Amino acid sequence: MPWSSKHIEWLVDTGERLMTADGKEVEVWEFRHQNDNGVLSAWAKHFRNHYCFDTEIDYWRKGFKYSRVDYLNNIKFPDPTAAPGPSIRAGDFSEILVADFLEYLLGYWVPRTRYGDKTIQNESTKGCDILGFDFFEEGNISPKDTLAIFEAKAQFSGKKSKPRLQDAVDGSAKDYTRKAESLNAIKQRLHGLNEFEKAEKIDRFQNDVDYPYKEVYGAVALFEKALLDPAVVASTITADHPYSGNLALVVIRGSEMMTLVHELYRRAADEA
Repeated sequence: MPWSSKHIEWLVDTGERLMTADGKEVEVWEFRHQNDNGVLSAWAKHFRNHYCFDTEIDYWRKGFKYSRVDYLNNIKFPDPTAAPGPSIRAGDFSEILVADFLEYLLGYWVPRTRYGDKTIQNESTKGCDILGFDFFEEGNISPKDTLAIFEAKAQFSGKKSKPRLQDAVDGSAKDYTRKAESLNAIKQRLHGLNEFEKAEKIDRFQNDVDYPYKEVYGAVALFEKALLDPAVVASTITADHPYSGNLALVVIRGSEMMTLVHELYRRAADEA
């Protein structure tokens, strides 16, 4: 399998907590990445396979007469310099890291289907950012089954802190209306991959009227460490979110994050 979780060990709960303007607690995590060649290579493979499975890349590239590196850089990966490529890179990286957070630290099943059918290099994928599924009792329907829907926003460059947690909250507030389309997109992608049993698992969450389940929403803001301003985070208001009472708020900070993003994309292409 192409997936790896070693890099998520670098994501550490600092124990720090911030409070929003309306009294909601915000967890503060730190991504303490290291120059570990083995972990970075495994992570790059994990990252690359979100966009294009290693088992498929030679088929997709042959019509272009591209090398694997050129196919990934010219067709699949956002551009490293031409706008809006760098911001799309930061956004995709952040969504995948939050998906890893949900799966490897919080224990959800997170299908990796969001980027495989991406057709425009420098555009973000539409729909809910990250969906995770938890079955209380495998094989049986339970009202304790849980659907987690998380929104991620990043700021890895600039001179002044932006209200990215508020942006994530506002984006998350729209996720209920996008839920059905996003669930359908995951199911279609899994079916297209001949993952029929996994596709059918999505059925359980497509009719919450007849078969209710728990929903957990999340808003995550990822920052270059120097750009994280606790006062800006504290100005966040969640009252307009339709699920504000069941909304997880998380900040992830790290050093040299945009450098890391570009290095991960480089490795992902060069090591294909």
